[in-house]
Amino acid sequence: IGIDINQEALDIAEKNIQFNVNQEYQPEIHLGDARNLNKLESSSVDLICNHPPYANIIKYSDNISGDLSHYDLEEFLHEMQQVAKESYRVLKDNKYCAILIGDMRKNKKMIPLGFRTMQVFLDAGYELKETIIKGQHNCRATGFWYEKSIKYNFLLIAHEYLFIFTK
Repeated sequence: IGIDINQEALDIAEKNIQFNVNQEYQPEIHLGDARNLNKLESSSVDLICNHPPYANIIKYSDNISGDLSHYDLEEFLHEMQQVAKESYRVLKDNKYCAILIGDMRKNKKMIPLGFRTMQVFLDAGYELKETIIKGQHNCRATGFWYEKSIKYNFLLIAHEYLFIFTK
């Protein structure tokens, strides 16, 4: 089941799920918001994969109401509390919730968005099973940031965290 706030992302997903699958399982995608998973019953999901847009860095959409990429850091973390709470509600006991997120830089200072988001999920009741560090190189924005890093004397952020939680 895929849920996304951005219809363009769902259109891409719709194309990507056009493959033959076993009759018992049919992929579903829905326009929605991870802060409100009311289409899903409590304790009904085995695995959740989250990859939220980062707080006010790269815009995920131009004007979708509720798009987390338009929130400043503290608003983003506040809204992620609801994401963590809803994910926790729908997840079965002893099952997994994964979130892929990285850090950010503001005014040449590093902001540990990954760890702050991890803490939001811990505060929601999850236990941290694993922290996987994913190398991130040659991204679409790397050239832009590489030039800025030379000009303003900072290192590129070259990783993201994949936090694996259990309920």
